[in-house]
Amino acid sequence: MRPLQKEIIEKLLVKPDIDPEQEFRRSVDFLKDYLKRYDFLKSLVLGISGGQDSTLCGYIAQTAVNELNEERGSGHYQFIAVSLPYGVQADEEDRQTALEFIQPSRNVTVNIKPAVDTSVQAVEQATDDNLSNFLKGNIKARERMKVQYDLAGMYKGVVLGTDHAAEAITGFFTKFGDGAADLVPLYRLNKRQGRAILKAVGAPEKLYLKVPTADLEDDKPLIPDEVALGVTYDEIDDYLEGKEVREEAAEQIESWYMKTEHKRNPSISVYDNWWRD
Repeated sequence: MRPLQKEIIEKLLVKPDIDPEQEFRRSVDFLKDYLKRYDFLKSLVLGISGGQDSTLCGYIAQTAVNELNEERGSGHYQFIAVSLPYGVQADEEDRQTALEFIQPSRNVTVNIKPAVDTSVQAVEQATDDNLSNFLKGNIKARERMKVQYDLAGMYKGVVLGTDHAAEAITGFFTKFGDGAADLVPLYRLNKRQGRAILKAVGAPEKLYLKVPTADLEDDKPLIPDEVALGVTYDEIDDYLEGKEVREEAAEQIESWYMKTEHKRNPSISVYDNWWRD
């Protein structure tokens, strides 16, 4: 095993093999324990895109809420699934399929287009310069997270994140956007393992076999993550499971990991020395 590979696996807590049902239960109990710890918390909030990660995280959240309400003989807890289209979402049908599977306590739809467009216009007017589609994509991600925190504040909740090992290793998330959250129940899992859990809990096949895409850039709608990353999720998962991968793939993965370290350590103080090494 490559030296950096071993270090990354240990940091991201990835197991080479999992029991899907056991890991599902582990994530559900994690959310239940957190809610029970704080009496003032009554809801879990998550944006649902229709992709594998938000479907899995949403189903885990709804299961936790259902079990808590049954155990405590109340309906005090709720999972709020948030639909956050920028105008019209290209894969809206998949999102509806995900919602039908999850059966959330509540579904709220907030169109982020007016807020994003206003923000872009304000910055461009102030600078007399244009924001790239890439930067506009980051604004979309941050606006989506802002809305989720607005709802969490309204309904005494916490925001869930879909961050998992295959995204964390590449930094394939927006800093303070989809990378910001209170609880990350998928952390430790790679893409393959998340897919196995969804299959085990009976999710529609189209959701866990769907080609992953961030869908943030206007000029590259639904561009596959693997195209943007230059490496496949199978290779990333193999790397995270301690297996040997192509030299080119390993170098690409490690390059992403090193370049995106700042995303995994978002707030740096004078006492942090990792960035000087």
